[in-house]
Order: sequence, then structure tokens, then C-alpha cells
Amino acid sequence: MGDIKNFIAARVAKELKDGDVVNLGIGLPTLVPNHLPEGVDLTLQSENGFVGLVPLEEGRESPHIVNAGGAMAGIADDGAFFSSADSFAIIRGGHVDVTVLGSLQVDERGNIANYKIPGKMLPLSIGVTIFPSILKKMFIAPTSSIYFLSTPSSHKT
Repeated sequence: MGDIKNFIAARVAKELKDGDVVNLGIGLPTLVPNHLPEGVDLTLQSENGFVGLVPLEEGRESPHIVNAGGAMAGIADDGAFFSSADSFAIIRGGHVDVTVLGSLQVDERGNIANYKIPGKMLPLSIGVTIFPSILKKMFIAPTSSIYFLSTPSSHKT
């Protein structure tokens, strides 16, 4: 399963462009920073309240810096922390160019299906219910394929 997740994260990373502000959701999207093309200058936002998300460097781990999925993450020297409420305000305010959402299942029309297994941590955030209607560009990254949504209809890539 790890290989397909990294394959999908790498494929999403190829779609990101210089200057993009990119929101990364929980789950598979947290792998995207590990696959960014060299020379692409963009800003990664973690919906739990910071910008400047970077791949975690060995020796710089801190349990106080975590991505939206709760895993330790790195932050750029010019990164910034803020409240989760401010983080979602950035997204709702149209300041994000691209979001990458994790999902358990997506149908051929781009409808997102999520569910919770009793006793397990909720695998996805509330973003899946609000983001599709307000974002400029969104990738839904389940572990089986990638969907690109630029309009209410979807296109499998």
C-alpha cells in the first residue's frame, strides 16, 4: 500500500505550479511535500494552522510541529503558525490555489464517500464537505486513483 500512496502523492506533486498556495488535507496528501519537483516555489498550508510546511528533515523532528494528520512535519524558516479557525478562513477566503484532499472512496463523477470505523481516529476532516464548492482547483487523492476537479464534473487522470 505504501508504494501506491507515494505514487499518487508524486503524481499530485507534478501538478503543482510555481507560486501556488496549496492546502494539504489529512491522509495521503501529507505525503505530497516529499515529492515536490525541484525548483518549484510554492507555499504549503496545513489546515491545522500553519503555512510553510516542508518535508521533515532527520534531526529536526519536533512533536510540537504536526501536519493535519497529526504526524510530525517540518516547517520552513519563513513559515507561520495560526489558529485552525484562521486556517479555514484562509481557505474560505479564496487565498488557496489548490487543495489536496484525502478520501476513502471517490466515484466516477467525483463524489466523495467517507466513513468512520468505530474506535478509529476520524480519517478525514470537515474540509471534504465545504471545500469542493469554494476552491479553484482540487485533487482528491484516494489510494486507488487520482481525481482532478476544476468544475462540478470530474476528470480521472
